[in-house]
Amino acid sequence: MKLYPESAALQLEFEKVKELLVAHCQSNFAQEKASQLRIHTHKKFVDAELRQSHEFKQLLINGIYFPNDYILNLAKELKLLSIAGAVLQGEDLIQIRKLAESMEKIFRWFNDERKSVYSGLYEIAKHTYYEKAIIELIDEIIDDQGNVKDSASEELKEIRLSLYRKRTELRKIFDRIISKLNKQGYLAEIEESFMNGRRVLAVFAEHKRTVKGILHGESDSRKTAFIEPEDTMHLNNDISDLENQERKEVYRILRQLTSRLSKYADLLNVYHVIVGEYDFARAKAKFAVDVNGEYPIVHDKAFVHLVNAYHPLLYLYNKRADKPTIPVSISLDENKRILVISGPNAGGKTVTMKTIGLLQMMLQSGLLVPVHPSSEFGIFKQLMIHIGDTQSLEFELSTYSSHLIHMKHFMENANGKTLFFIDELGSGSDPNLGGAFAEVILLELLRKHSFGVVTTHYLNLKVMAGKTAGIVNGAMAFDEKRLQPQYQLIVGKPGSSYTFSIAERIGLEKRLIEKARGLVEEDQYRLDKLLNRTEQDLRDIAKKDKELERLIKENERLQKEMQQVMDKERHKQQVAVLREQNKISEDRITYLKDMERKLKQITIEWKKEEDKQKLIKQMAALLFNRPEGKKASKMQKKLESKYSEVGGDIKVGDKVKMRRNHQVGKVLEIKGKRAVVKIGLLPMQVELSDLIVVKENTPA
Repeated sequence: MKLYPESAALQLEFEKVKELLVAHCQSNFAQEKASQLRIHTHKKFVDAELRQSHEFKQLLINGIYFPNDYILNLAKELKLLSIAGAVLQGEDLIQIRKLAESMEKIFRWFNDERKSVYSGLYEIAKHTYYEKAIIELIDEIIDDQGNVKDSASEELKEIRLSLYRKRTELRKIFDRIISKLNKQGYLAEIEESFMNGRRVLAVFAEHKRTVKGILHGESDSRKTAFIEPEDTMHLNNDISDLENQERKEVYRILRQLTSRLSKYADLLNVYHVIVGEYDFARAKAKFAVDVNGEYPIVHDKAFVHLVNAYHPLLYLYNKRADKPTIPVSISLDENKRILVISGPNAGGKTVTMKTIGLLQMMLQSGLLVPVHPSSEFGIFKQLMIHIGDTQSLEFELSTYSSHLIHMKHFMENANGKTLFFIDELGSGSDPNLGGAFAEVILLELLRKHSFGVVTTHYLNLKVMAGKTAGIVNGAMAFDEKRLQPQYQLIVGKPGSSYTFSIAERIGLEKRLIEKARGLVEEDQYRLDKLLNRTEQDLRDIAKKDKELERLIKENERLQKEMQQVMDKERHKQQVAVLREQNKISEDRITYLKDMERKLKQITIEWKKEEDKQKLIKQMAALLFNRPEGKKASKMQKKLESKYSEVGGDIKVGDKVKMRRNHQVGKVLEIKGKRAVVKIGLLPMQVELSDLIVVKENTPA
């Protein structure tokens, strides 16, 4: 994004936002990227940055681990790796191993599901691959502390084995000498030390000529002399030679390892960038958590639609002070390109303007912004701002001259992709003349199809905004009774400066106030008074609207609850009907099964019974519902005389009677809520609830 003037980022406090972002970065790569934060003008870049910020924010707030544990600043080491003949030390190689290990963990973390869910974060690493040979090469040579392993070469192994033997021998001889000289009282309290890399005795100065060996030096007090015993000279010489051999061999091994790793230098540089990008994404996410940043909708056109937007720095300040921050809502589109904000001083006009500009810059930089998620942002190619007194001492220009120079740049360079901000348009000159020029400037910027916000106290600009298509008035709410700004933007009406009201409230003499009123044109005074009354009326209407909205929501809630109760009652009725229908169906099924059983019984008895006429009558009665009430009654009485009801739990082997048709049978098996009962020759399943236990009466 092109900014005008160069200090635009400073004026909109974008530099402070970058400082807060840098504080969340851990790596040099991320810190440098944050301090030089780029404002994109292509939607695809804005979307990619925002998606990464949003996805990492979701990881943070949901407590999901992401494997970027190490803080790796390896620019110097990786540069050396690409230089022929360079040698990396053990600690450098450990850091490179950590870099490769980080990439391994990152690739493992992105399983198929996470690749889809966190597609923005996966995009950072998807164009490279993990090379396991890097860790294998380093692990073959270097241990966890960064030392070259004994197994790195056979020669190194032999050298270190010889060193171990020589040092063991030296320690034994040295211990024997110390024991002997201690008994003679020649040694100081420290007994021994190291000088020039060689083991020496700490001898009292008066005995230094008594002990045979080489004098390596004396203490500062000259009371102690450091002597290498004659008996250990050859061992110290051997150890020194072996140590030199060890250093040379270690250097050779490290040089060889560096050379073998150099073919992966480009890949490791890519790894370093990727790890830095994830650190940067985490920093953006942490900053978003601090300012309550959200991921709004982004359009590839010039457009502004902010819902409950906060100035991030003001939000943080008020949060620390435990004070509320008043959000702003505003829309700039094809029909409303320019917003003219008026109202009293210290009412929040400039803060509102800065909020819009700062959030636009943040969004196009890929930062989540403190707005309601339903907010919509467009993409602008350039941003212009003119705030405060810009008097130029260098060019001996007055405030108004400097103001006009800026306005000249605005009018010459503005276009349909420009977002501009002008604080106190037309100020610094005669109100009538300055106001006239201000109208011309606004009309020219409107003709260039640019979008912007302007603050003013000029009545003619308020009137112009009310009657010019594409320009809309806005006012900062002000409590006239308490003389307190409410820092709330009301779009659609101009605001009053409350000049005389403020003067009255602070106790200025009425004589002076009336004199000032007399100097003001009657129409202008009446207009300002009308604006005062209109603003207060609109505040009252806003309160009533708020109460009405609350009542509507309450009514909707009650309607919803009533509908739920009605739905529940309707469901109960439907269930009752279905139960009744099911009961009828069950009775019919039971009747048909009973008829089937009886027909089978008649079929079996047909072969045995000689009186076929009797069976034909039973079959006719069964099939054609012929009344056999008397016979049934006689049969029932016969059963009642033969069996009496016992009741109680039903068990296998009990004799039971069916409640519906009074038939008696024997329980063969119980299956849950049903029993298998043998009635006559055929077994049948009957509900336990339809059975009652009976016993056969004893004849009198």
